[in-house]
Amino acid sequence: MSVAALSLSTAVLILIASAAMSYGLLLLLRPLLLRYALALPNARSSHKIPTPQGAGIGVIAATVAISALAALALDGIANGTLWIVLTATIGIAIVGAVDDIRPVPVLPRLLLQAAAVAAILIAIPADARVVPMLPFWPERLLLGLGAVWFVNLTNFMDGIDWITAAETVPVTAFIALFGVFGATSPTEAVVALALCGAMIGFAPLNRPVAKMFLGDVGSLAIGLLMAWMLVELAGRGHLAAAILLPLYYLADATLTLLRRLSRGETIWIAHRTHFYQRATQNGFSVMETVTRIFAVNVVLGLLALATMIWAGLDAQIVALACGVALVTWLLFIFNRGRASAS
Repeated sequence: MSVAALSLSTAVLILIASAAMSYGLLLLLRPLLLRYALALPNARSSHKIPTPQGAGIGVIAATVAISALAALALDGIANGTLWIVLTATIGIAIVGAVDDIRPVPVLPRLLLQAAAVAAILIAIPADARVVPMLPFWPERLLLGLGAVWFVNLTNFMDGIDWITAAETVPVTAFIALFGVFGATSPTEAVVALALCGAMIGFAPLNRPVAKMFLGDVGSLAIGLLMAWMLVELAGRGHLAAAILLPLYYLADATLTLLRRLSRGETIWIAHRTHFYQRATQNGFSVMETVTRIFAVNVVLGLLALATMIWAGLDAQIVALACGVALVTWLLFIFNRGRASAS
């Protein structure tokens, strides 16, 4: 079964089912999270009132359940890769859930994340090569390190209302769309649609001012799923698209990490120095900030789509250059504040 054979009605059904399940679960979970998983404001947080965290439980439960049900209902989807990826997702979500309630020390947390990443790399076919000039195992090691970083940066970037939805919805929507060009498998398309729908179901409850936060249970698992899909995309020869889709997140988180390292700061301690956090400190409202991030992510998705339509090296270089310029502009605007946007 090709992704193109995944009809529009089927795709819409997966989206709606996942959104409805996610939203319904979150309504049921909210009283429990209010009692046991309340995030209290502190000097480093962006919220001002106690807010329940752990909404990722509903988002990931809906993603896993709808992915599994769709796989069983559609020919050619239920395979070893899917079950490995969903199991790893559940595993890292459990790590995040524990960390939401009682913080897990850094080293055990990283080791458990690395185990989940190793599982998704095992699930990726051996002939899926991102950097073919490297020997297989050094390449896989580099991909593993990159995926662990992506899992953590997704967690680090989940610092204001709606930002993870503004990232995840465009990325997963475009990954599902790329199936028309054979760039994603039916398995990836189904999981992308399920995750996209689950985040849409979460969005009304996370709209500023949020009634619920994802928590580590959600952000870590979302990072893992997106890392898997992006590595698969790059492994099919679409490296430019795999870089473009998450480029804002990659740039904001990585530049912030390098800046903090240069200052000798403890990088795993919560802070408020990401570019999107600076934006809210420099005159932009949360809605203005996430709207700009969402718009940039949509344009990045269109640039990634352009590399599918015009597959030559020149087109990929032009698309990457445009993406870098766009993200650089947004980071500059966020860093300088509202005056620079006028």
